[in-house]
Amino acid sequence: MLNSILVLIVDTVSAVLGGVLLLRFWMQVVRVRPPASLGQFTFQLTDWLVRPLRRILPGVGGYDWASMIAACLVIVIAVAIDLAVMSRFSPQFLVLLSLLRFVEWVFYGFMGFIIIEAIFSWVNPHAPLAPFIRALNDPLLRPLRRVVPLIGNIDLTPLVALVLLRIGLMLVTSLVTSLA
Repeated sequence: MLNSILVLIVDTVSAVLGGVLLLRFWMQVVRVRPPASLGQFTFQLTDWLVRPLRRILPGVGGYDWASMIAACLVIVIAVAIDLAVMSRFSPQFLVLLSLLRFVEWVFYGFMGFIIIEAIFSWVNPHAPLAPFIRALNDPLLRPLRRVVPLIGNIDLTPLVALVLLRIGLMLVTSLVTSLA
């Protein structure tokens, strides 16, 4: 019972920290400025880890690689703790489960942003956070919007993107687990 509680705590803390680190990386990739409160939260939560890594890993190609590496470090540490708690630690499991968790976080993060954008479009398309979320999703949805037509003035692109992301996650998960 205590092992399960410890794993839950480690997974929750690592998911929040790692998710915010990946968000920080993605915001720089799409060149979007977050609203003040979200930006302050993001940078205050992650600066303690990103700033020291920037001394070692400067941004290359305009990307914040320190944030990406920090997210990977959080994943590896969390998976190592989980495996140690379950007494199943092995380097092979550590690498495979870390890779799988990274892929899951990325795919579920994109799915979450698409769902949030869809909710904003139904409830309040002019919400202060809506343009920010729209900008984060634009690189994913723009190519699909060229292919998927509006049906009765309803944009089904987010639904198509969710299905494709879910299929992609299933394929990558099966590929990673087949390596085990």
